[in-house]
Amino acid sequence: MTDPSFLPGVPADAIQAALGRLPGSDLDSPDSSAALVANTFGWFLTRPRLLLPLPGVPMGLPETVELGVEMQLPMRGTRHPRLDAVVTTPTTLVGIASKRYQPFRPAKTVAFTEPFDARDWGPGMSRFGALRKALTTGTQTYRHLDAVTLVKQAYALRTQGLKRARGAVLVYLHAEPQTWASGKPVDPKAIIRHRTEVASFARAVKGDDVTFVALTWAELLAQWAKTPALVAHTAAVKGWFGGL
Repeated sequence: MTDPSFLPGVPADAIQAALGRLPGSDLDSPDSSAALVANTFGWFLTRPRLLLPLPGVPMGLPETVELGVEMQLPMRGTRHPRLDAVVTTPTTLVGIASKRYQPFRPAKTVAFTEPFDARDWGPGMSRFGALRKALTTGTQTYRHLDAVTLVKQAYALRTQGLKRARGAVLVYLHAEPQTWASGKPVDPKAIIRHRTEVASFARAVKGDDVTFVALTWAELLAQWAKTPALVAHTAAVKGWFGGL
C-alpha cells in the first residue's frame, strides 16, 4: 500500500528511518521543505544511478544518495551542521541545502558558536574565512540568505571531503515560489533580493576548495523533465508541490 505522505516509487520506510526523528521534518505536509526534499531526492535512495549530475555541478555519476546527513566538523563538543541531502560520487561529495519558503519568512538569528578561528583551514578556504569574519563583525549582512549556516556546511563538507579523498561541492537548491501555500502572493521584491544575495555569496567564495553552486528547483526539474527515466517522477513532483 502506498504511503499517502510520499509520491509513487519513493521508499517511505527508508525515508522515515532517515528523517523521522529529525527536528523540523514535517513529512506529512506537501507545503514543507522537508517533504519536498524527501519526495524528490528520496526517490533516488534505492536507484542513485538514475540521478543525473545536477545542472552546473561538477560531480560525476552518483554512487549513493542520502537524506538528512549530519556532516561532522573536526571540533569536539560542537553542533555539527546537517545537509538535506548528500550525493557521493567517485570524485565528489555533494551537499545539498534546500530552501523553499524559508528565505521569505522572518529571519532567525544564527551565529557562529564553533571555534573556527582555532584551526588553520588552509589557503583553500580563505574566502569562506573572510566571509565568516565579515558576518561575525556585521560588516556583511544578509536579509534572506542564511549565510552563516551555509558557511558552516561548507567547512563540514571540506572536512569530510578530505577524509574521503573527494572534492566538495555545496549546492544551494532554492525555490522562487510566486505564492505562499495559502495562495497569498510572495513579495516579488523579496524574491529579487534573495536572488541578489545568493549571487553575492557565490562571488564572495568563488575559487575556494568547496565549490558553491546556486541552483533553483525550477532549473533542476527542467533537467529531469527532459530525461525519459525521470519524466513520470518529475510530473508527480510538480503535481504534488505546485509552483517552485
